[in-house]
Amino acid sequence: MTTYTVFLLLGANLGDRAATLQQAIEQLNVDVGPVLQQSARYETAAWGVTDQPAFLNQVLKVLSVFPPEEILQKTQAIENRLGRVRREKWGSRVIDIDLLYVNDLILQQETLTIPHPFLHERRFTLVPLAEIAPDFVHPVLHKTQEQLLAECRDTGEVRKWTP
Repeated sequence: MTTYTVFLLLGANLGDRAATLQQAIEQLNVDVGPVLQQSARYETAAWGVTDQPAFLNQVLKVLSVFPPEEILQKTQAIENRLGRVRREKWGSRVIDIDLLYVNDLILQQETLTIPHPFLHERRFTLVPLAEIAPDFVHPVLHKTQEQLLAECRDTGEVRKWTP
């Protein structure tokens, strides 16, 4: 049986952000696979559409037996159960679960691109990713998460969150 090491980015900027992230983690543990590592939580400025509340972001390392397409279906089902409504690209949301990496797979489909196409441009993704997987190499760019973070031009604020 193939197992997949999956890096996921969780984000929330509506409602009780911390509680929603915790619920997502619990559901991921059940539906996708055991969560092996969790980054700290970071409060981050909105990216893309900037006129909205700050996000709480966290990266998880999960072990899964499901292929990427099924992981996407399962994470979207969790988003829906937690109240996600898709209104506008990069808009406010109760929860967002992005697939960043699945092993060192390179996948380009209509509904799923792995590695995540914008991860190297987003400080709010790279800070927690470099925290738990600093030496993981991007399979397309051939750079570690630490290197990608050092080269990232995004100046958005990313600070450790304390409740």
